Amino acid sequence: MQEASIQGLWFILFLILGYYAFRWLARVLLPVLMQKAVRNFEKKAREQQGYSNHNDNIREGETIIDKKPVKQRESNKDVGEYIDFEEVDE
Repeated sequence: MQEASIQGLWFILFLILGYYAFRWLARVLLPVLMQKAVRNFEKKAREQQGYSNHNDNIREGETIIDKKPVKQRESNKDVGEYIDFEEVDE
């Protein structure tokens, strides 16, 4: 009987120590794991959007202006004539 109660006390002691060890590890490791997960998410989002880092090839003091080229709109001349209408007061 005495041996069973001592084993029960050791079990409870290890359970309590395990709980506090888990809490301490979670407090230390969880922020690091969350930062890594957020970085991976941001990296995948940038890859999906086609974002590329243009700063790799820029020298210090160099000025770069990124613009989209203006596309010339071509009119379709096969559509027909344009007729200008005037309002008529009755």
